[in-house]
Amino acid sequence: MEKLLQICIKNRLLIVLAIIGITIAGVVQYSRLPTDAFPDISPVMVPIFAEAHGMAPEEVERLITFPIESAMNGLPGVRQVKSTSAFGMAVVYVYFKDNVDIYFARQIVAERLASAELPEREERPGLGPISTGLGEVFMYYLTADKNVDTDGKALDAYLREVNDWTVKYQLQTVPGVTEILSMGGHVLQYQVNVNPVALNKFQITLDDVVTAVTSNNRNAGGQFLVVGSEEYLVRGIGLIDKLDDLRNVQVKSINGIPVRLSDVAVVDFGKEIRRGVVTRNGTEEVVAGIVMKLYGQNTSEVIKRLEKKIPEVQRSLPDGVKLVPYYNQSLLVGNAVKTVQDALWQGGILVIAILALFLGNLRSAFIVALALPVCALVAVICMGAAGMSANLMSLGGIAIAIGMLGDASIVIVENVFRHLADEKNKSRSKTEVIISACSEVARPIIFSVAIIVVVFLPLFTLEGVEGKMFVPMAFTISFALLGSLIAALLFAPVLSSLLLKQGVQKEFALVVFLKKLHQPVLHFALRKKLTVIAVTLAIFISSMALVPHLGTEFIPTLEEGVIQLNLAMAPSISLEKATETVMKLERRIKMFDEVDMTLSKIGRPEAGSHPHPVNSAHIQLMLKPVNQWKNHKSKAELVESLNKALSGYPGVQLNFSQPIQNMFDELLSGVKTQLAIKLFGDDINVLKTKAEEIKKVIEPVKGLVDLSVEQSFGQPQVQIIADREACARYGINVSDILEVVEVAIGGETVDQVFLNTRRFGIQVRLDERHRQDTEVIGNILVHSADGIQVPLSQVAQVKEVVGPIQINRENNQRRWIISANVRGRDMGGVVTDIQKLVEEKIKLPSGYYLEYGGQFENQQRAMKRLGIIVPIALGLIFIMLYMSLGSLKSASLIFINVPLALIGGILGLFAMGEYLSVPASVGFIALFGIAVQNGLVLVSYINQLREEGYGISEAIVEAGIMRLRPVLMTALTTILGLVPLLLSRGMGSEVQRPLATVVVFGLISSTFLTLVLIPTLYEWFAPKLVQDSIK
Repeated sequence: MEKLLQICIKNRLLIVLAIIGITIAGVVQYSRLPTDAFPDISPVMVPIFAEAHGMAPEEVERLITFPIESAMNGLPGVRQVKSTSAFGMAVVYVYFKDNVDIYFARQIVAERLASAELPEREERPGLGPISTGLGEVFMYYLTADKNVDTDGKALDAYLREVNDWTVKYQLQTVPGVTEILSMGGHVLQYQVNVNPVALNKFQITLDDVVTAVTSNNRNAGGQFLVVGSEEYLVRGIGLIDKLDDLRNVQVKSINGIPVRLSDVAVVDFGKEIRRGVVTRNGTEEVVAGIVMKLYGQNTSEVIKRLEKKIPEVQRSLPDGVKLVPYYNQSLLVGNAVKTVQDALWQGGILVIAILALFLGNLRSAFIVALALPVCALVAVICMGAAGMSANLMSLGGIAIAIGMLGDASIVIVENVFRHLADEKNKSRSKTEVIISACSEVARPIIFSVAIIVVVFLPLFTLEGVEGKMFVPMAFTISFALLGSLIAALLFAPVLSSLLLKQGVQKEFALVVFLKKLHQPVLHFALRKKLTVIAVTLAIFISSMALVPHLGTEFIPTLEEGVIQLNLAMAPSISLEKATETVMKLERRIKMFDEVDMTLSKIGRPEAGSHPHPVNSAHIQLMLKPVNQWKNHKSKAELVESLNKALSGYPGVQLNFSQPIQNMFDELLSGVKTQLAIKLFGDDINVLKTKAEEIKKVIEPVKGLVDLSVEQSFGQPQVQIIADREACARYGINVSDILEVVEVAIGGETVDQVFLNTRRFGIQVRLDERHRQDTEVIGNILVHSADGIQVPLSQVAQVKEVVGPIQINRENNQRRWIISANVRGRDMGGVVTDIQKLVEEKIKLPSGYYLEYGGQFENQQRAMKRLGIIVPIALGLIFIMLYMSLGSLKSASLIFINVPLALIGGILGLFAMGEYLSVPASVGFIALFGIAVQNGLVLVSYINQLREEGYGISEAIVEAGIMRLRPVLMTALTTILGLVPLLLSRGMGSEVQRPLATVVVFGLISSTFLTLVLIPTLYEWFAPKLVQDSIK
């Protein structure tokens, strides 16, 4: 070590240049770091979307969902398969382990999907966008002036066409964008609404109409002709490109007279059947787009590119049409990063103030203060090399470490300063004194930093959401602390040789005062050992008694600054009625002055994204800046008022959330709430009944809000059941009846019209008057192969029943969910009460069972993992202490700091109203490592004095006085460095606050008791200690 110090001091200019180089490289790297709100916590998941036009959920589950699920089982790395079978659509989510590459996962899913046994008539299923559950990063809507030219089309259909064929394809060229989901408005369609009376008159079947359309709508290539010296391409043109072409299609010829399509049907522009609507402010329908971010891309960078592209897209839109962005995640990203940046510079200022106050020497303070930005920039350089983004957790690691970054330099500079001022060293050269002073404390410094770095190593084994959240923090703390070691052992000695003067200097008044204050305390502690120990034990036991009252949760909810209201309406509700209901709610919400705009999505987009039925909706509330609020002081108050104002609407279940929280909760459990009670079994009716029973039983639980049972049953159905005996009598096949169901009633898109690159479906269907109710449906004629025509009611039973609106499955079993949020209480306490009530009052049939999902499921997994990690961390601390001191008793003595730190951590959580969460647990792990630092420095110096010939009591008092300043400085810099995070109310501070609370309060208790209890106990350990120490 001494040789290294000699080389560094000899080459001081190179070291100074290295500091400047690190600073420049760090600043440049920081400007290039991609920014994000937090690490992408999405699981590795491949969604499969399958369209099943017109099918009820039962058929979708039986014919499509189950075969796909079965095909996915057994794939390498698959940990879970979930699915939803809804009207006309199946969605299967295949979840992989976190170490599986997303593109490999998609490849093996696609390969297995190709072998799935699915109905031949249905479209082959496809994979969803290469995105994540949190990939909806940018949203917009289109609006138009009243006098805009729509080419004779309805305005909503015109805007939808503009979005689908202009906006969507331009935005998809933006790097990092994988998909644009269109929703709202109507998709234009060429409709052939057939009159069955005319069909009967001309003896034409529906199949004749379909054949006529498909055979009269194609182009053909005839190779080429050589004419002279030139080639002429041969094209046969027969594609339909306007309505009149379609109307004039010949279906049949009777005595040489053509029967055209217009003779048996009304052919006109129409609107494709839709399953979703978008409304704004409760006054109008709009067309909206949702931009999906490509998996692995940085959110901020993608949004910047989109914002740069928007003006270009705007210029390409028709006159009078405007694209209006209404939501993007960049605001959240900017505010979250700003919260941490503010905490960094505020903490840095407080740390520098403490340094100046305690060192009483501006040059010494400058040397230590310089270590802070240098160490932080070392961490930034390492972040860039590791491909990490600047986010709430990675920058939060630097903010948490900011007070610790100067600790090693404090010990070095304080020791150098003291040695240079010592009269005994007058005769020695300045360089010699500095090297001696640095070597004296190098070993405990190396081990104290190593202890904190090592204590974070178990965090790298965290899995799932908590692993993705806290591993980046562990990385940056480790990087920064390694930087602090370099700054202390290489930079601080060199700067000391340049800036500090040799000779006796007056000690700062504050330090003199504190030493005078501490000396009688030390003497008292040494005289009254049992009293000190008894008081400490009493405080420890009292703090431990508070643990059962702390409450537990997974991770605190991140404040996004936006409210999302999720709605569940009656399962039988029509899209039109659902839209009317939602718009009423929007108008009521707009009466609140704090709300700037509302935008609602009812149902789902036509293109696959999620299978939400039309009775499901969510209203996004864009809020005004808080300083403009008049009637409410906080968002919580506003949510409470909104809940009261909207809870009176009959048949509407409310659930208040936030956009990202909403997606996060849905990723965890499949529902948009924090808690999901999952009921598994085979029979839908039993699941529904038992779910309602459970809801009724748990309603009284305190803290449980937005409680609801999944609205998955109650969808009216018209069932057309073939009478096989009647079919045999009339010579009609069941397939003839099913063709009536699929084409005549449901309508079939039989072909397409191409207008340049745009394409629109041609749908054949009976005129609405002839399919509007069960009685009329019964009169539809069914044609046999022999030309016999029979009313549908004579060969099939037409009846009305009630069935499921959707069927949810998880790991090959049907699942029903009771969902809720938790407000004003901890998650763990709520679930404990629920489990007790369910166990006492609910009896499930054989083959049925419950699981608790959502955030609670993650909390249980995380706490189980932490139950392993914390003992490992403690074991590593003890091993490092033993390696540093070479004595089991010395290591045990310093290890007492761990329970001393627990006292403050627990009291802090209780006093601040924080729960025992994953961030708090990580805070305790960090605290254990930090807490032993000062003990190590103190005990090492006592041992050193004893080796120099001091008596036990004399060495204890001398070390206690001489090490008071560095102990207080290292503790106070760490504490004050975290105070901004502790007091911050900025966006994202919710996640950091429990961690900061534990470390700040834990260090207060451990520092105070370290200065008193360790000297008290040392004397008892001393005889064995001296004998066992490795000199």
